[in-house]
Amino acid sequence: MPYELADRLVIGLASSALFDLSASDRVFREQGEEAYRRHQREHESETLAPGVAFAFIRKLLSLNELAPEDPLIEVVLLSRNDPDTGLRVMRSIEHHQLGITRAIFLQGRYPHRFIPALNISLFLSANREDVDHAIAAGYPAGRVMPSRNPLVDEREELHIAFDFDGVLASDASEMIFQKQGLEAFLEHEREHAEEPAAPGVLADLIRRLAVVQQREKDHVRDSGGVYQPRMRVSIVTARNAPAHERVVHTLRDWGVTVNEAYFLGGIAKHHVLGIIQPDIFFDDQSSHLTDTSDILPSVHVPVGRLNSPPTLAEGEED
Repeated sequence: MPYELADRLVIGLASSALFDLSASDRVFREQGEEAYRRHQREHESETLAPGVAFAFIRKLLSLNELAPEDPLIEVVLLSRNDPDTGLRVMRSIEHHQLGITRAIFLQGRYPHRFIPALNISLFLSANREDVDHAIAAGYPAGRVMPSRNPLVDEREELHIAFDFDGVLASDASEMIFQKQGLEAFLEHEREHAEEPAAPGVLADLIRRLAVVQQREKDHVRDSGGVYQPRMRVSIVTARNAPAHERVVHTLRDWGVTVNEAYFLGGIAKHHVLGIIQPDIFFDDQSSHLTDTSDILPSVHVPVGRLNSPPTLAEGEED
C-alpha cells in the first residue's frame, strides 16, 4: 500500500534551513556552479553543522516516538541540489540521526510546486526566492532568518511561537490598523470579537500541531501520568485588550488550545521571546525579527499586503 500523508503533519525542508551551508553558498556565489560541485564532492564526508531550524526539526521528529509504527510527523527534504551534490546533506542527516528519509532533488528548479502534492503544512528555506514563489502561489512557507548564533537546544521540550495577524490569521485586521489607525482597529475588533478571523497561511500548521498535542495528552492518560508532554505552543502578538478576545475565539473555533499567549500591545517582542526562548518563532513582519533572529531561530512569513510578495511574470519558468 502507498504511504499516505493526508493525516500526518508534513514539513517540507530545504537543506539551507536545516544545516549551516554558508561556506558552500559562498563557493557557489563567488566561483560558480562547477566549483560548487567540486566543493561538495571534496567535502561530502564532512558532516554539516546544524543550522537555524535544526533544533525545531529534531525535536518535532522526536514526537514520532508516540506512534513509531504510524508516524505523526513527516519531514521531506526539498533540495535545489541534484542527487550528486545533495549526497553530503543526506549523509549529514544520517549522522545527526534525524528521521528524514524522503527527499526530492531538483537541480536548481523551484520546490514550491510539490507543496500541495505532498500535503505540506510548512515549507522552510533560507532562500528568499524559493519562499516568495511559494507564498505567491498561496502555499505555507517561511524564510529562516540568518543568525550568528543558531540555537542548538538540547532540552526535550519543543516550544513553537507564532505571531497571530498575517501568520495564523489573515492580515485583514492588520490592514485596518495600517490604514485607519489604532482606534479604528480596536473598534473593529470589539464589534467582531466573537467572529473567527479568516485563516492565514499557517492556520493548517497550528491545527495539525494541535492534533499532535492531543496525542500527547492521550499518551499522558494511557501512561498513568508517567509521560510528560513535550510540545508547547505560544502566541506572541502586538494585540492587547480588547483585541485579545478575537484571538481566543478564533483559536477556539479552530479547535486549537495554545499553552501560552502574550498580548503585548506594541511592546517589543524580543523582550518576551528572549525569556521564553522558543525553538522557532514565526512572524510576517521582518522588522519584528530584526532583534529576535540573533537570539533565537526566527522565520519570516512574507505574506499579505505589508510584504507584497512578487508574482511570477508571465511565461517565467517555475
